[in-house]
Amino acid sequence: MDTTDARRRRRRWSEALKREIVAASFEPGASASVVARRYDVNTNQLFIWRRQYCDGLLVASDQSGPALLPVAITDEPVAQKAAAPSDAGRIEIDLPSGYRIRVDAAIDGKALRRMLDVLERR
Repeated sequence: MDTTDARRRRRRWSEALKREIVAASFEPGASASVVARRYDVNTNQLFIWRRQYCDGLLVASDQSGPALLPVAITDEPVAQKAAAPSDAGRIEIDLPSGYRIRVDAAIDGKALRRMLDVLERR
């Protein structure tokens, strides 16, 4: 076989191996180029697989759609979280003088202007 034909032949990578290589490249402190050399894959190809993985396109063939997760039902009561105060309709104004004002959206514009004038003079 001619060497030019050998270079043109494309390697086939299984989806599982692609995910393994991508996972290795996402490990803390990992270098994409070092991982690519370790698996004998082109670095640009690795970046394509990483993008596919982030876009959800590089998944196991049996995981192409939504997955079912195991659920355990117990008799233990679930602690209720206290309802957080609603910040809907509130605005926060930071003034250059260091003051911060939090007001409700229903505040009278004239009253707000008077407060801002007083704080700007301080």
